[in-house]
Amino acid sequence: MLIHVGGRTDITHYYSEWLLNRIREGYALSRNPLFPHRVTRYVLDPALVDCILFCTKNPVPIMDKLEEIRARGFRMFFYVTITGYGKDIEPRVPGIRETARAFRELSRAVGVRNICWRYDPIFITPRYTVEHHLECFDALAGELAPFTGFCVFSFVELYKKLRATFPELRAVSEDEKRLLLHGMGRIAARRGLRLQTCGDGGDYARFGIHASGCMTAPILEKAIGQELKAVKPRPTRKGCDCIPVNDIGAYDTCPSGCRYCYATKNPRLALANHKNHDPHSPLLIGGIRPGDTITDARQVSFRRPGARQFSLL
Repeated sequence: MLIHVGGRTDITHYYSEWLLNRIREGYALSRNPLFPHRVTRYVLDPALVDCILFCTKNPVPIMDKLEEIRARGFRMFFYVTITGYGKDIEPRVPGIRETARAFRELSRAVGVRNICWRYDPIFITPRYTVEHHLECFDALAGELAPFTGFCVFSFVELYKKLRATFPELRAVSEDEKRLLLHGMGRIAARRGLRLQTCGDGGDYARFGIHASGCMTAPILEKAIGQELKAVKPRPTRKGCDCIPVNDIGAYDTCPSGCRYCYATKNPRLALANHKNHDPHSPLLIGGIRPGDTITDARQVSFRRPGARQFSLL
């Protein structure tokens, strides 16, 4: 199985101490976002957890914890989002240069096969034009391409909750998409960077862009150095080809304040939750309440017994 620590909130940035405490104690609890009284208990054992998947905009807080996590037998894969947006869009995210430096340092620590650069979501405003994205993507690709196996990008989706946090947001037009796909495909080819989409069912092969799927079996096999069983994908949205993951985070807990965020419906609540967070609690936010039921997760390794192992060098 795969443990995800970044789909609902940026655990790496804001809750890395909590995560390390959970790893030390060998389990974590996760509250069901749809049925709040249902709590799932996950055993954090490298015999069951094939890989911990980190999604973050700031890997710095986890850097000094990598050796201990690795020493405890866990395999790791990082998805680091670096875009060209400013504080008007990502008010509490570190600057682009700072994160790019951290990306390179992280790549040296975990290996090129275990880190992916995400350039998403892409949206267009009078400030963030097609030309801006192409210039920014080119500059970042020049810095990051030698330190990662691939880059994933996506066009913004107009989730209902964004009506409150980003009411002026609009969809990227087909003409804008075509210009971006053509330009980004050429830049990636020139930089020697594999480029693919995320959650997009479009066929962009003519632009040199690969199909969707950032958490697929082939990617993770290279990361952990071992073949996986045939696992049926579990799409999270149309065009997604990712295999099943289990997220131990919680919505409305990331204080970064990114205006396009699908995981934060109430920014004020997110700030309050972060302020009240207890790094020693088995739950990311709060504790067990009257009426809660705790169920052990069904955890099975995806690794194929006796399968050949790959070199991680």
